[in-house]
Amino acid sequence: MGVEGVKALQLDDDAFIALLRKLIGEAKHLQNNPPELIPREDLAARHVLEVLMPLSTEYGGPLVVKHVIYTEGRGNVIVEYPGTEVGKIVSFVGCHMDVVTANPDDWEFDPFSLSIDGDKLRGRGTTDCLGHVALVTDLMRQLAEKKPKLKSTVVAVFIANEENSSVVDIGVDGLVKDGLLDSLKNGPLFWIDTADKQPCIGTGGMISWKLTAYGKLFHSGLPHKAINPLELCMEAMKEIQTRFYSDFPAHPSEERYGFATPSTMKPTQWSYPGGGVNQIPGQCTICGDCRITPFYNVQDVVKKLKSYVDDINANIEKLGVRGPVSKYTLPEEGLRGRLTMEFDEMMMSGVACNLDSPGFHALAKATEEVVGVVKPYSITGSLPLIRELQDEGFDVQTAGYGLMSTYHARNEYCLLSDMRQGFQVMANIISRLEE
Repeated sequence: MGVEGVKALQLDDDAFIALLRKLIGEAKHLQNNPPELIPREDLAARHVLEVLMPLSTEYGGPLVVKHVIYTEGRGNVIVEYPGTEVGKIVSFVGCHMDVVTANPDDWEFDPFSLSIDGDKLRGRGTTDCLGHVALVTDLMRQLAEKKPKLKSTVVAVFIANEENSSVVDIGVDGLVKDGLLDSLKNGPLFWIDTADKQPCIGTGGMISWKLTAYGKLFHSGLPHKAINPLELCMEAMKEIQTRFYSDFPAHPSEERYGFATPSTMKPTQWSYPGGGVNQIPGQCTICGDCRITPFYNVQDVVKKLKSYVDDINANIEKLGVRGPVSKYTLPEEGLRGRLTMEFDEMMMSGVACNLDSPGFHALAKATEEVVGVVKPYSITGSLPLIRELQDEGFDVQTAGYGLMSTYHARNEYCLLSDMRQGFQVMANIISRLEE
């Protein structure tokens, strides 16, 4: 089989569904929500290995298969189909074997077993990301069985621990740290974990923050003797957002990448210690996040946010108030309201894919040919890990063939017809990069 034969490959529906059924059947034990739920990705990896190991060099086949484990039960799988030219490579990475949680009581069908409704393949992980695990496995199986003569080595990497980035060095980050993926820098790396069949060319960075206001608790009938932390927090939030949008406006590059929104800062949660409705509390907290387009540095944003809070604290008398007796200082008691801002350590940077790389052009042309239209898009949603790969020198391009509307959602499903097209796009990419 030559290059044209690779381009003509089609998804083997029966093999794909059979493997996906086994993977979804393990999904209950692949949920990643520590400390309660720790996934055992090797339960999924064993099904991938059952398909591919018989075609490995160990058994006389062409595939080089590595099962890399950093934590017991939580392995990664690297599969290579060797090409003839040293250093020429194309890789499909990001297919992760953990899933987000699912409560069967909230679903219309069992999330932990595959069910089929016409074109719909239903179950936790069908879109994110066990459907892609099965898809790329079938691609590697067919290459091994049909043995096309390729200049490029084709590599698939199935990873652990994508859904929780608080644990490090057991998934793709560990593989990169140990140099096991260094060869993939010699060609485009396609991260297969997005949706809707189009190139995702940009993602957002994320900063989670917690703003706490401290005042003075007092009876609400005597508000002039209190420092109301709710009012302080609301006014401070308004001031911080105003400064944020002045310092981080829509970036000129966002239009080229098609971001739906510019960088944003917004509150998402509000809490206070409790008490009666006739009591002004002593403190309150607003939590939220910033989503930052990749053209800004998240550390620069953090520094600015800290400076806003420091300035408000130093000049709290100048902050806007709410009513004739609203204030944030009680000079006669030597009291001043104050603010603190804390940040989650696990912040992420966004990604802007290289739109001039052969990898992007191959993905775009393959998508146009197979799907019929190519409409690259960007989101300020965040994908963990891929910015780190880009910073390490990998040419990261992203795509996926599930449905964005069912990502992390109840009643998750993907479409078999979309997965068929995804298979053809990947085969088309391999063929184009041969040229």
